[in-house]
Amino acid sequence: MILPIVAYGDPVLRKKCSDIDPDYPELDTLIANMWETMYKANGVGLAAPQIGKPIRLFLVDTSPFAEDEELSREERDLLGGFKSVFINAKIEVETGAKWAFNEGCLSIPDIREDVSRHPEIQVTYLDSDFKPRTETFGGLLARVIQHEYDHIEGVLFTDKISSLKRRLLKGKLGNISKGNIAVDYKMRFPAQKKVR
Repeated sequence: MILPIVAYGDPVLRKKCSDIDPDYPELDTLIANMWETMYKANGVGLAAPQIGKPIRLFLVDTSPFAEDEELSREERDLLGGFKSVFINAKIEVETGAKWAFNEGCLSIPDIREDVSRHPEIQVTYLDSDFKPRTETFGGLLARVIQHEYDHIEGVLFTDKISSLKRRLLKGKLGNISKGNIAVDYKMRFPAQKKVR
């Protein structure tokens, strides 16, 4: 089932999310619905707060980047084969000099800005079978994971841009929270009662 994606301005996007355990109600269904929702919106990642759930769960599928000719063959192969569920994730280590890359977000449609992030991270998390994992990720994959991880920490990519840029985007962000924007996927806007 395709779920509405929560728009900028909704308080759930600012909550530090809670850990979950294997008894979380209908978790498999929730994960399946999140994959379907993410693909319908043409995303490469989706975090539970973006569908209104303040829990430490996010998904990443970077296969759309496999077509990007600007990336090396090795990176395209890595990104093309990566699909994972992250439960109760914690970034343990961030290394390397930060680098800027243009980011967007399904909860903040039609806004893209350069965000600086570390090129390598080490993450501990539980997979969809609740098996513990510790993995190191680099490059664009690390960036996507950091973006989704920020969501479960109550942080948005717009928090990582300069205050001047944020001021310049204030009107656009206000319009998003009011629903004054055209999107081709289902969204829930904080200033409106209905989903569209």
